[in-house]
Amino acid sequence: MESILVALITGGLSLAGVVISNIQSNKKTEVQLDKNQAITDTKLEALTREVREHNNFAKRIPVIEEQIKVANHRIDDLEKQERRV
Repeated sequence: MESILVALITGGLSLAGVVISNIQSNKKTEVQLDKNQAITDTKLEALTREVREHNNFAKRIPVIEEQIKVANHRIDDLEKQERRV
């Protein structure tokens, strides 16, 4: 009877130790996950900002190309006028 009582106490204390250990481990893991999530969110915001800047640039390039074509055409016209004079 006494050995059963000792076994039950030992088992109960072991179980309590495992439960406490798991709770602490889960808390550490949760803190680490929160930290990693914050880092990921920050990187994602930076990447989103860069993509928006790139998209803005990509929209402006065709406009700039058209303006260069117009400027080149005007230069050609001015050079032709210069040759006639």
